[in-house]
Amino acid sequence: MQATGGLPHVGAELISIMAGGQQFAIDIMSVREIRGWTASTPLPHAPSHVLGMINLRGSILPVVDLASRLGLGMATPNQSSVVVVTQIHDREVGLLVDAVCDILTVTENMLHEPPDVGADQVREFVDAVMSTDEGIVSLLSLDNVLPKSLALAA
Repeated sequence: MQATGGLPHVGAELISIMAGGQQFAIDIMSVREIRGWTASTPLPHAPSHVLGMINLRGSILPVVDLASRLGLGMATPNQSSVVVVTQIHDREVGLLVDAVCDILTVTENMLHEPPDVGADQVREFVDAVMSTDEGIVSLLSLDNVLPKSLALAA
């Protein structure tokens, strides 16, 4: 698969993260910072995958449980949990993950179409898959992790 459209180009860097026991990657250009877990303030009537909000240097930042949002079960935040602050829809959003693993550089023919499993939701969240020494890594479509309507409301 050629890296066209929203896919990163050859030479682009990705950050690999663990969430729900699986490894994912996000474009490093979408990451603003990585910080340790701090308890969040619940947001009334928010979807279950929205843990709440935190104060990030005077800005209120929604925090999404990435594992829960991807249908992998609710995370139990602990001392080793990390919040990856990302840019989604012109808005900063914190993603709760189990760990930040590595930085990957996109090489020729590294990215492949996600397998067709008859569920549109797979392609909604996964732009591509890649094989690494640690296993298969799914490249996330951050635009769909937090729907635009919620990003605007947060």
